[in-house]
Amino acid sequence: MMLTEEKTALRRRMQGVRRAAGETPGLGALLAARAAEILPDLAQGRVLAGYMPMRGEADPLPAMAAHRGTVCVPVIEARGAPLRFRAWTPDAAMVAGDFGALVPAEGAWCVPEVLIVPLLAFDARGMRLGYGGGFYDRTLAALRAAGPVLAVGLAFAAQEVPEVPTEPTDAPLDAVLTEAGLRRFAA
Repeated sequence: MMLTEEKTALRRRMQGVRRAAGETPGLGALLAARAAEILPDLAQGRVLAGYMPMRGEADPLPAMAAHRGTVCVPVIEARGAPLRFRAWTPDAAMVAGDFGALVPAEGAWCVPEVLIVPLLAFDARGMRLGYGGGFYDRTLAALRAAGPVLAVGLAFAAQEVPEVPTEPTDAPLDAVLTEAGLRRFAA
């Protein structure tokens, strides 16, 4: 099977796994509470990027609201380009952006130092499977070229797979937070 086909098949399977985990009574709330406890401490004194959850993604909003500092969310400006990040607060006016994600209607542009990253699957190497657009891979490459950044996947433990099929442009995560806790990966 070609790598593209392998990734497509895994994406399809993991969408169902993530959906089932998110529908497990109390599991989503437990993960959101863990994120609100752990992620603001990891990002203390730094700009935190989260995301507006959709399609059954784990919910980072409690962690974003608990952060005592600048929080931002991704904005897609063009296919093939890295994400940009706009400042967000819990009461920010939001509008529909590309791919259906909500984005702040206005606000300052920010450069995140800690990113909460959505995903479909992850493995013990810290590799992640996203939706296939490469937005986070390009973004992490650009941010890491400019300085240190911490990328933390937010997922249910059931989203771990033995191995995510990868190619040279796939950017690894530094850690993954699941309902079981924070797991860091070797650099």
